[in-house]
Amino acid sequence: MNTGQREVEIRADAFAVGRLSQAFETSARRWELIAYPSLFAFIILAAYGFYLVFSLAKDVHYLAISVDSNMTILASNMQAMSDNMTQISVNVRNMSVGVDSMARDVRTLEPMQASIENMGRSMQLMTYTTANMRDDLGNMSNSISRPMNTMNSFIPW
Repeated sequence: MNTGQREVEIRADAFAVGRLSQAFETSARRWELIAYPSLFAFIILAAYGFYLVFSLAKDVHYLAISVDSNMTILASNMQAMSDNMTQISVNVRNMSVGVDSMARDVRTLEPMQASIENMGRSMQLMTYTTANMRDDLGNMSNSISRPMNTMNSFIPW
């Protein structure tokens, strides 16, 4: 090969490299128009995501504090409820003893029931007898008052 051909090839290679360089620069500019705004949008979204995670962590912290204080209150209330249940259990046990005692007392009163029924019958009989006596006294008063009225008209007092 001669030098002239060689120069033509070198020029052709230089021209091809120049065209490749120009195509690369054009492509890079297009990618810059896409990449830089996308990078900016990503940075904004990342900052907003960080803000959301930070506020969520803060809210979870307040929630944990609230749950902890409410759990403390709940634990004390459960302890008080347990103490009250123990007292209720003692009171029910005492009531059971009292009911057993009342049952025994009622069994003791059962023989008295017959006597009380007899007493009730006797009171009825006494009431009946008293009513008869009243009627008899009324009849006697009527029987005596008529003749006495007649005699009173003769007596000068």
